[in-house]
Amino acid sequence: MNREGTHKPTSAAGRATLAAGCLAAALAAGPALAAEPALTGGVVKIGVLTDMGGVYSDFTGSGAVIAAQMAAEDVAKRNPALAKTVEVVSADHQNKADVGAERARYWYERDGVDVIVELVSTNVALAVMEVAEQKNRLALVSGSASLPITNERCNANTVHWVYDTYALSSGTAKSVIAAGRKSWYFIAADYVFGATMVSDASEIVAANGGSVVGVSKHPFPNHDFSSFLLKAQGSQADVIALANGGQDTINSVKQAAEFGIIGSRQTVLPMVMFLNDVHALGLNTAQGLTLTEGFYWNRDDRTRAWARRFFERAKKMPSMVHAGVYSSVVNYLAAVEATGTDDAATVMKRLKSVEIDDGLFKGRIRADGKFAHDMLLLEVKKPSESKEPWDYYHVKAVIPAEDATLPLAKSKCKLVQR
Repeated sequence: MNREGTHKPTSAAGRATLAAGCLAAALAAGPALAAEPALTGGVVKIGVLTDMGGVYSDFTGSGAVIAAQMAAEDVAKRNPALAKTVEVVSADHQNKADVGAERARYWYERDGVDVIVELVSTNVALAVMEVAEQKNRLALVSGSASLPITNERCNANTVHWVYDTYALSSGTAKSVIAAGRKSWYFIAADYVFGATMVSDASEIVAANGGSVVGVSKHPFPNHDFSSFLLKAQGSQADVIALANGGQDTINSVKQAAEFGIIGSRQTVLPMVMFLNDVHALGLNTAQGLTLTEGFYWNRDDRTRAWARRFFERAKKMPSMVHAGVYSSVVNYLAAVEATGTDDAATVMKRLKSVEIDDGLFKGRIRADGKFAHDMLLLEVKKPSESKEPWDYYHVKAVIPAEDATLPLAKSKCKLVQR
């Protein structure tokens, strides 16, 4: 879909058995409206703002647009009256904060967009969140990881849907330290996300009896990680932790394997890794890696059914970001349907008042805008253990929502009552 493309779902699109179940669960807390809601401009418009061709595009990109379209189509099957007024538009922010903010202003001010979803890349997410607050519209973040989104930079118009640096650190770091890997060296992307990940993970490391012996920051994006990996190797740290993402993580792991670091006494630990990254690396390279995600397509019957629908259109299995975009749009539209309006404050109040269980995620949205749900501690399978394409993970543990989210008592968010 091009920069200004639109999609109007119809009730005939994307038929599948799981659709009604997911949407029914999302709407279980309130009855559907028989008539069309009272919408600003007569339409509810959803903007997917994502990385279409950069380092994060494989686990976001066009797949995020497909996920949003699937959500709109599932609403269409249940409520044709609402479906006639739903549109999905998309654009590429190029991982640039100024481009993302400009597009958000245009969408909110001139194009009637009610909510912007996805928003990978922390600098983009923070910029768009600010615009959403100024224009009194909503931003539902699935792709970005940085804790400030719901901590010191939180606002009443934003929900952080899938994962953050606290969740990733608390799951992966605790597990690795418990296995006796105490000394850590970080290779981090040199922007807000990398810095936040290092900070959050370092706190977890220290709190569990470990130590950080060094940090190297690399440009974003980057291709050659040799100098950073050699410094980390020379540190003799037990763990070389990669605080980057997407293609940067893929390149880091590949080059670590080439230098013989993977398979040595040092553990290479991707702090942010997606199913699509494992697919790009292949199980021969990625086997044994430990990581934390918020969603895995092959976890149960409900996730498998939805993922196979997604695969039919995207030709790949969904990442946790794709699942988050679907979940955020389905629940947003459920709130519009239940309240009869697209007014930002009314819809947000509804989102924060109900239990969410849409077949992909289950939990509640807290006062700070964090969607608190369980996370999964995963280990990449050996090639011999994979039973079918994209069957890549052992689920080692379920990290309860209360352990995967920053305690509100420690929050710096202005929305949290003291």
